Amino acid sequence: MWPNRPDGFTGMLRAIVLVAAGTALLTLSAKINLPLPYVPMTMQTLVVLMIGAAYGWRLGTATLLAYLAEGAMGFPVFAGPVGGLAPLVGPTAGYLVGFVAAAFVMGWLSECGWDRSITRLFVAMGLGHVVILAAGFAWLAFGIKLGVEKAWLVGVAPFIAAAVIKSALGAVMIPAIRRLVGRRR
Repeated sequence: MWPNRPDGFTGMLRAIVLVAAGTALLTLSAKINLPLPYVPMTMQTLVVLMIGAAYGWRLGTATLLAYLAEGAMGFPVFAGPVGGLAPLVGPTAGYLVGFVAAAFVMGWLSECGWDRSITRLFVAMGLGHVVILAAGFAWLAFGIKLGVEKAWLVGVAPFIAAAVIKSALGAVMIPAIRRLVGRRR
């Protein structure tokens, strides 16, 4: 989403600007939330997957790592007015780690051409949501020891319908954004 992939200083400047824009969008998407027990429902998963699709696996993963670093340093980038290490070791930790893995997977699939059709992009975004939900589930069930049944009930089941809707929204938005900026990569 930047005219050509320049090298040298311009390439570094491009990456810095895109990472900063991505972390800003992630922060805004975290603030749009529906508080639920244990884990809030936010728009972050949509933004995570769109960053992966638009940036590719390298820059998408770097953007998510920068976002987590900002949060770990205390910046209030996570859902609610929080930053610091608590979200990275509390109930949301698995989802946050899943964000990085999902950006990687989504970026890789996008670079392999899955972003060339809305149907394949929808499937790719669905897979990205599965990665996020699986990481969140595993952490809730085994990391903080909620158990499998409770982890499913509070950490996966409430998010399934929203994941399908966000996957569809992202699958339509990515091609529209690319048309708007006038290029594919």
